[in-house]
Amino acid sequence: MPEAQHHILVVDDDDQVRRMLRRCFEDEGYRVSEAVDQAGVTLALGDGIDLITLDLNLGGTDGLTIARAVRQRWDLPIIMITGKGDMIDRIVGLEIGADDYIAKPFHLREVLARVRSVLRRAGPRSQPAAAPAASGGTQIRFDGFVLDLDRRELNGPAGDIRITSGEFDLLALFARHPHRVLSRDQIMDLLKGHDWAPNDRSIDNQIARLRKLIETDGNQPRLLKTVRGAGYSFTPKTLSP
Repeated sequence: MPEAQHHILVVDDDDQVRRMLRRCFEDEGYRVSEAVDQAGVTLALGDGIDLITLDLNLGGTDGLTIARAVRQRWDLPIIMITGKGDMIDRIVGLEIGADDYIAKPFHLREVLARVRSVLRRAGPRSQPAAAPAASGGTQIRFDGFVLDLDRRELNGPAGDIRITSGEFDLLALFARHPHRVLSRDQIMDLLKGHDWAPNDRSIDNQIARLRKLIETDGNQPRLLKTVRGAGYSFTPKTLSP
């Protein structure tokens, strides 16, 4: 049974799809809630949701709008469900912070595998973005940024920066291995406790989002560089524990 009976919110306006996903998740021991629009999502979020599966093509509601609204307040995993040809929505969804996507038609085993993977990467149950963290902690400072490892916070020259759990773990890993080229396989190995699927592109998506948080120009990254054919390297000008 999933640890602590994780609570999944299924957001879809197709009754048949919602019933199918509910039955699938409940058979695996998950607790499940349902919503068909933004009002339903807002209501459900007050009941301790751990992960959202979100159909981006809701009748009368833009799924991307719901994803943005969730991201503004909550740091919890979102798995988008998209039509096979909806590449633009898929890209925009990943850019605003979705953790993974599943294209229709999908196989329930794939859905379960991605849910398990994302929940493991997310770590402890998600909290509201504005929730206060425990005081104190080790800090890593680089180029005007402060990464607080205990509070799991990132602060920049302009103040607090919203960062998801997966993005934080990845940035902390790079900060502990500065000026070293890390391949995707090495990153997967070093991020212990995370469950990575074959050909998992979540790392690349998180790196793209990290660049939006810490780079002045995401098209010409200075802190988090791509080393062609090898991986990525974190190259701050200044770094101190």
